Amino acid sequence: MVQQVETQKQKAGTTLVEVKGLKVHFPIKGGLLNRTVASVKAVDGVDLFIRRGETLGLVGESGCGKSTTGRAILQLIKPSAGSVKLDGVELTKLPPSQIRQKRSEMQLIFQDPFGSLDPRYTIGQIVSEPLENFRRGNSRAIREEVAHLLETVGINPLYVNRYAHEFSGGQRQRIGIARALALRPSFVVADEPVSALDVSIQAQVLNLLQDLQAQFGLTYLFVAHNLSVVKHISDRVAVMYLGRVVELAKSEALYEAPLHPYTQALLSAVPVPNPEIESRRKRIILEGDVPSPVNPPSGCNFHPRCWKAQAICREQIPPLEEKQPNHYAACHFPG
Repeated sequence: MVQQVETQKQKAGTTLVEVKGLKVHFPIKGGLLNRTVASVKAVDGVDLFIRRGETLGLVGESGCGKSTTGRAILQLIKPSAGSVKLDGVELTKLPPSQIRQKRSEMQLIFQDPFGSLDPRYTIGQIVSEPLENFRRGNSRAIREEVAHLLETVGINPLYVNRYAHEFSGGQRQRIGIARALALRPSFVVADEPVSALDVSIQAQVLNLLQDLQAQFGLTYLFVAHNLSVVKHISDRVAVMYLGRVVELAKSEALYEAPLHPYTQALLSAVPVPNPEIESRRKRIILEGDVPSPVNPPSGCNFHPRCWKAQAICREQIPPLEEKQPNHYAACHFPG
């Protein structure tokens, strides 16, 4: 394990995950013949990259396609189009048998700590299952590894024969994290891992994820809708709107000087714990509702609600381009 972490440190800074033109369209069936009459464009052309050893935060409103993007990268949902590369290997073209082998390199931490653990299994069985499936040692070695993993995430190894319902929400999420790390993956998608937890517990789990990242050399895609949480844990942040990434930048740059109007509106809604600053801030109120992913607007998806929109915004989809050093935005009139 030490050798694996050292190797990952040596490669730090290189691109581990590269996503281009990712699309996930879910068909809508109708009529007597049950034909496809339309499609829900949950993810509609996502471009992003994640460097080895960093945390990329993926934020946006509910229904914008964040979780679907994460699951499509892991090939848990088959993409309709696009490219997904993990350490240079094109995942979308691999047969199921090879995808299964790549599962040891990429894992998912689920949002719901209550529904993601099988109530029929002890926590020892839950954490040992991936080790047994991939034949990582004999029964004694697996028992020792399970005890080590539980201790690493802050669970007493003596509780190995207890069931999930005997633990609190924060403890269950720690067990889920231990299961995700059992195979020593290099890439982990954390799908809103703290949104179902009490605020007092969220900071503990976030700090645990950061400690584990340093200990195991992990690379995270951290999916969330809480901008404060994302700022705390992320090196870079990608903002999604209606199935597309509209801005991608380092965390400090994005929070201090956002370029896309949608990002500006999101950040203006974040409360500041200082009454004097809060009273002087200008809140951006977006008009209208989020369009339907079944029939998204032409051109820029955000133009029906954007105060900067002009004719070109209704006609041409703005590409995600580098507007400033390491700061990407999909907008015809950024800044």
